[in-house]
Order: sequence, then C-alpha cells, then structure tokens
Amino acid sequence: MSPASAVYQTRRTELAKTAPDGVIVLFGRPDRDSDDVRDGFFQDPNFYYLTGWKQPGAILLIEETRQVLFLPKHNLDREKWTGPRAAPDDSGIESLTGFDTVLPVERFEGELQSALERHSKIDTAGDEAAARLRALAPMRDVVDAQRALARLRMVKSPEEIEFLQHAADVSAAAHQAAWKRAAPGVYEFQVAAAFTAFYLDHGCERAAYPPIAGSGPNSIYLHYQRNERRMDRGDLLLIDAGAQCAGYSADITRTIPIGGKFSKRQREIYEIVLGAQKAVIAAIKPGLMIGTRAANSIYQVAYDYINSHGTDLHGDPLGKYFTHGISHQIGLDVHDASDPALPLAEGMVISVEPGIYIPEEHIGIRIEDMVLVTKDGARVLTASLPREAGDIEKALAP
Repeated sequence: MSPASAVYQTRRTELAKTAPDGVIVLFGRPDRDSDDVRDGFFQDPNFYYLTGWKQPGAILLIEETRQVLFLPKHNLDREKWTGPRAAPDDSGIESLTGFDTVLPVERFEGELQSALERHSKIDTAGDEAAARLRALAPMRDVVDAQRALARLRMVKSPEEIEFLQHAADVSAAAHQAAWKRAAPGVYEFQVAAAFTAFYLDHGCERAAYPPIAGSGPNSIYLHYQRNERRMDRGDLLLIDAGAQCAGYSADITRTIPIGGKFSKRQREIYEIVLGAQKAVIAAIKPGLMIGTRAANSIYQVAYDYINSHGTDLHGDPLGKYFTHGISHQIGLDVHDASDPALPLAEGMVISVEPGIYIPEEHIGIRIEDMVLVTKDGARVLTASLPREAGDIEKALAP
C-alpha cells in the first residue's frame, strides 16, 4: 500500500471507532452534467478526505474490520466524452484505490443489507445521503456522522499542513500579481483575472471560492462577486481570493489603495484593522474559542480593539462596523468542516479576518491571513504577503 493510501485508510479506521455499533456509508459525488459542464467534477470533501478518490459515482462502506469501495462499471459510450475511468474489474484496481475490496455499485444494496445483520444503525453525512439510506433500510436508524468527520478534519496532519502552506504560498503570490494589474481605469474583473491566471499557471486546479474584487463603494460588501466596476484613483480595492491546490484551499484578503497611496483616513482605518488582527494572532493558543458568543473567544479580542480605537464621522466607536466573525477553519473547504463546540487545538488552520465597513465613507477594509495553531501560540502561513500599509504602498510603486 502506498503512503498516501495508508493515510486514507487510517482516517477510515479512526472514523469507524466513532460508530462501533453502526455501519458507515458515504456517497461520492455523482456524474451531473448540469454541475460539471461549467466547473468540472470535484469530489465531495468528506468522501475525498476518507478515500482520496476523485472519480464520480463511488460509494464507501466502512465496518470495524472491513472497508469497501464501490465503483461504477465501465460505460464506454460515456467514456468517449469523459475519457477512461477506473472500474471495479480493472486489473490492479485494489492497488490504485488503496482498498482491499472494490466492488461494482450494483452490489452496494446487498452488501449494505449484509452489514446491517451485524450492526444496528447507519452513520452517514448529508441530508440527501440520509434520505437515500432511509429508503433502503426504513427500519434502521440513520445517524449523522458529520460531527465525527468534522472533528477528524479540524486537526490537520503534518502532510495536510504542507498542502495548506503550498496553497497559501501560491495564493499570496497570486495576490501580488493581481496588485500589479490594479490601477485607475482597470475593471475589477481584470484584477480577478490576473489572480486566476497566476494560480492556474502555477499548478493549482481551481479557485477555493469565487474571487472578490470590490473597489470603492463595493468594498463594503462582504461577499461581493460581480467584479464589474471600473476603478478610480483614490479607491480602496478589497481583494478576497484563494486558490485550491491539490485539494486544499487558501483564504487571503488584502485591501490596497488604487493609485498607490492610502489617504489619511483610509490609512487610519487600515491601521485599526491591522492592529486588531495583530492582537488576535498574539492571543491565539489552544483552548480559546472562535465563536462570537463565547467568553474566551478570539472574536472579542478583535471587537474590543476595534471598538476602542478610532471613531466614525459622528464620533461613535467603530465596533458596529465590524459585522462578521473573526475566524473559521480552513482545509479541503475554504470554510472547512468544524464542530463549534470544540476549542482551538494544535494543528488547526484558521483564518484571522477583522474588518471595518463604513458605507457613508465608501471604506471597506478587511485583512485576512491563514494561521496555524501551534502548541503554545500561532504561526501565520500567509506571512509572505505584505500587510503593513507602508509595505503595501512600496509593493504598488512603479
């Protein structure tokens, strides 16, 4: 068995320990032309996490001592369009998949019924999967395995951290390529295109999420994605963009001045956001929480900093302009699987993303970095991308 296959097998074994009286079933993404014709096929993240399998239509069944991968048989007519795909009767399929048992999907229902003679319930992930399994086994409990999967996915292995560091490095460089495109008279979509071209040219397969390039009045919208405005000198441009590389996602935001220099007011608000981010990163350690309501949350660190530094045009504190959470998990998904009840732990990779958005001033500033939680603190994975105001201005200089 290859080292990669052994990693996936270990994950499946760990998941099986969470369901000693159940059989675990996960469905890979099916072939759907309506989805795949535009963006291409990408595997369900939970399924990929447990199998490493990238082809459509697969099913996973796990018992304590048995792990089975079900694959579609060859469809030669379809393969004229898609290219060849692996099938359960292919020579060497066990070595290719890392499973000792690979069966046709037509065998799944019979194998499930056989497994239920030994188990009292079915564990799965997702409402669609649960409904499908209830139809197949109406007299059995179908239990949500999402929390158990999330708890496994939240703490990253050293190999996963390397993948995330690579995605961070490519994405940081892609941001700098986008900065070079940003100028008065250029459209937001042209900046987004420069980011996309860079990460594709450097071997990353797709965007972790649609890139956000919001300038001027558009900088205040958290998930603005139209990217259609022509930028003017003096605007702020908020770029929130990350690449997905080898399955793992990056998430980075920077806010830059169009024309190369922050105005006095822009720089004042920028420094407050940056100060809040630095305070959060300095506070991070295992045991703290991400959620906005927890007493020991890193959110409160950011909010308190923002609310005690600077005012709006009416003299009011700025806390009300920090309108979102401070952090989320990052991994195979940009907003990765998580259990909100769990505190930060060594090996988690999270975002730190304070922001201030003041509509009447057309000021929207967010600074977001990827941070690895270490044994007693934090390490910034995206430190290669400038975030000090002066360093950004230097990077924008002709």
